[in-house]
Parts: sequence; C-alpha cells; structure tokens
Amino acid sequence: MNRSNRIRVLIGDRQPIFRTGLNQLLSNQPGISVVGEAADGEETLKLTDERKPSILLLDSILVESPGTDILQQLQQKHKSVKVILLTPSEREGSGSLGNMAAGILPKQAAFDTLLECIHKVDAGEPWTNAQSDTPAAMPFGGSINSSSTSRENTPLSFREKQVVSLVSQGFRNKEIAEKMFISEQTVKNHLHNIFDKLGVSDRLELALYAIHKNLQSLE
Repeated sequence: MNRSNRIRVLIGDRQPIFRTGLNQLLSNQPGISVVGEAADGEETLKLTDERKPSILLLDSILVESPGTDILQQLQQKHKSVKVILLTPSEREGSGSLGNMAAGILPKQAAFDTLLECIHKVDAGEPWTNAQSDTPAAMPFGGSINSSSTSRENTPLSFREKQVVSLVSQGFRNKEIAEKMFISEQTVKNHLHNIFDKLGVSDRLELALYAIHKNLQSLE
C-alpha cells in the first residue's frame, strides 16, 4: 500500500513501555503508519501539529489532570484528527470526555478490537463503546493466560508486584533498587522469579501484564 494512503497514528501515553509495545504491534499492520509517540499532553499537541496524524490514540489519564483542555485544543486546531481514548478499565471514559472522542477502548481490549476501532473511526463510521470487549487475554494481543484483571488474582507477592509496577513505568533495575531500598541484585532476583512465575520473556510483556492486572501503580 502506498505510504500516503496509510492511516497515520500518533500514540499519546504516559507509560514508555506501553507506547513502545503498541508502536511495535501497529507498525506491523498493513495500512497503518505510526508517526510518533508522546509522553504527556504538551508533547501530544506538539507532535499533532508536526506529524499531522489522522488518528490519535490517547491515554485517558493524560486528559484527566487538566480537565478536557487537551481534547478542546485538538478540536479547535485539528478538527480532522479523530481521538480514540484508551482507558484503564472498561468502566471508565464515559461522560464529557467520551462525548469529545471518536471512540473509547479499555487498555485490556484485544488487539483485533483496537484495529477494528482504528479502521472504523478512520473511515468515519460510528464506534459504539459497547463494542469494546475485555476478553481473558493480555491487552492488545499479549499471550499471558488470565481470567481476571484484579490485583488479587496473581501469583506474585506484594514485593514482586511493586517491581512489576515500577517496570511498567519505565524504571530500570538500578532505579527500582533505589526506590525500593534494596540491592540491584535483589531486583534481578525478583525479575527472574517474576518471569518464571508468569511465563513472560521480556520487560514489554511484563508491562502489558501490569496493565492487564491494574498493577501500574500500587499504594
């Protein structure tokens, strides 16, 4: 397909590993071109100006702190850009934010559902939020087996959950050790046990697991 005919997608999400994983998945799809990644609202608006995406996949958390300012600015300056909000759960994203977006999907939705949403929204077709599903699978096509998104239904100890949470936020082993007041070797030991328990092979899969189990932030 001619590159000019591809759907131009910009990803705005606060989690670096999630952005990278979603970028990799979408970049392998015919008819889709990922034009950039943004970590916050200001960068999202800047890249929208520069890269001219047709679809913006936007973490709903990024629009919650300053209210709906990001969406309002997009509507004022980039009316042709269609926004798909990615929410932490299927119960969130309704109300005024939902009314300002072309579509809403929970991050736990299957990757095929995300693709369907992107294509429908790009074509100007209506996307009913009820179409989004939360199957017993990893978000956006991951491979870990799970039947629940609750924090309780996991084989990990609380300390291991803390490590997973920090990994999902993009912290490296040395930074995790400093935040948890443990040695870097202990972090490595935790990661070895976590990988073994969950059957994951890298930090990206681990970050997706964290999103699926709502472990991105622990009190």
